[in-house]
Amino acid sequence: MLDTTDPARSNAPVLPPEIARRRTFAIISHPDAGKTTLTEKFLLYGGAIQMAGQVRAKGEARRTRSDFMQMEKDRGISVSASAMSFDYREWRFNLVDTPGHSDFSEDTYRTLTAVDAAIMVIDGAKGVESQTKKLFEVCRLRDLPILTFCNKMDREARDTFEIIDEIQESLAIDVTPASWPIGSGADFIGCYDVLGDRLELMNRADRNRVAESIVMEGLDDPRMAEHVPAELLERLRDELEIAKGLLPPFDRQAFLEGHLTPIWFGSAINSFGVKELMEGIGRYGPVPQPQRAEPRQISPEEPAVTGFVFKVQANMDPKHRDRVAFLRLASGHFRRGMKLTHVRTKKAMTVSNPVLFLAADRELAEEAWAGDIIGIPNHGQLRIGDTLTEGEALRVTGIPSFAPELLQVCRAGDPMKAKHLDKALMQFAEEGAAKVFRPAVGSGFIVGVVGALQFDVLASRIELEYGLPVRFEPSQFTSARWVSGPREVLERFMAANRGHMATDHDGDPVYLTRLQWDIDRIERDYPELTLSATKEMMV
Repeated sequence: MLDTTDPARSNAPVLPPEIARRRTFAIISHPDAGKTTLTEKFLLYGGAIQMAGQVRAKGEARRTRSDFMQMEKDRGISVSASAMSFDYREWRFNLVDTPGHSDFSEDTYRTLTAVDAAIMVIDGAKGVESQTKKLFEVCRLRDLPILTFCNKMDREARDTFEIIDEIQESLAIDVTPASWPIGSGADFIGCYDVLGDRLELMNRADRNRVAESIVMEGLDDPRMAEHVPAELLERLRDELEIAKGLLPPFDRQAFLEGHLTPIWFGSAINSFGVKELMEGIGRYGPVPQPQRAEPRQISPEEPAVTGFVFKVQANMDPKHRDRVAFLRLASGHFRRGMKLTHVRTKKAMTVSNPVLFLAADRELAEEAWAGDIIGIPNHGQLRIGDTLTEGEALRVTGIPSFAPELLQVCRAGDPMKAKHLDKALMQFAEEGAAKVFRPAVGSGFIVGVVGALQFDVLASRIELEYGLPVRFEPSQFTSARWVSGPREVLERFMAANRGHMATDHDGDPVYLTRLQWDIDRIERDYPELTLSATKEMMV
């Protein structure tokens, strides 16, 4: 029977069963830790696909479902968050695979506003890496519960206690073993499921087969010796005895509050440990949580439908020039054809063709519940941060937009097609793929990104999706700040600093800087103005 209460929400009303079975989570990691491979195996076990893809597929091997852009397929990296919805046992999973590369971290940060938990994937040989730390800190700011999956145990991996110590020390979070590896590298044969008291054996012969699972009655069960070599069995018993004394037991409340992470060990490419992790999400993961908003918080059990846009993706299907807004439902029971109020414009919109995602594939969504992620095809009406409601003027808060760290001038290869470039860049700005600034003085556009690889992605997408070769050139500016303050002071400031001024795609004023001295001077000479490195995506 499904538990419709959640200890993370004290005194919370009982959720409708359909909402209580939702588990909405992101997968985060440093590049190459195996995040996209793990996503594929989730889809395989959920019955959403028949055969798992490979990130670097050869010959007839299928491509991964979550990497749908041409550049993702060419380079074997994820550069855009993708959503996938599927059933697993009694649960409904809404899984978001995020980019691991730091150059695309803004997409990941925004995605983390739309999930209730995160799975942190780490490489058994490399442990906690730089991007893992950054993403973990974002999860901590949002108090997201975190489940940890230590991947690639079939290769040479570090000592288990060493990995756990590093997580505890570098991330300042308690770790409890949900499973324990038996051997490593060539000697890795499986894991002992600590929470389920089962022996899990890996099948190396067929990567897509579910590994053998044998229910045990504790580590002293005589059947253990039938499946585990004596030397490995003795080591397993010794290590678990030490772990029991050193590490805290699993406490769901501490996990839901973000103080403790359960860790599973496995090998995603060999489909091992994935099923146990999925069961962990289903059994222990949070149900849909309340959403921060103005003027009040939104609770998932409210009957009225509310949702917010955390991502916009253009041209997912290049043949149709489409724009799809990813909407996280925060409350209620949505049905196709509903009329919802677009709070920013105060206009009603009929949602007649909502879709459920399996990465680039989609199907018509007849209904959805709080916790689900649906796609709304539109022609530019919906932007990141927009809230849709059944009439109440609610505004979801906390969806960030970061100041770019790199600025370059973008010009069309063919000057006659400058208008097409304007359209393409505005499209990508609304999508959140880049910041686009129109200078008050001079021609062209200044494009701002977080990482250099984003320029390659933009150039590639503009050429593929719009048939327009572009070039990026160095800019005299190094950073950008949004400016706000009293109107008269702002107008005086803009007139005096015209050579530094630009507008973003919303028409808001932006001050472009060359040196920290520029910022210091403005703060000194115009104390009434606020220079902000971020712009929250809401109106």
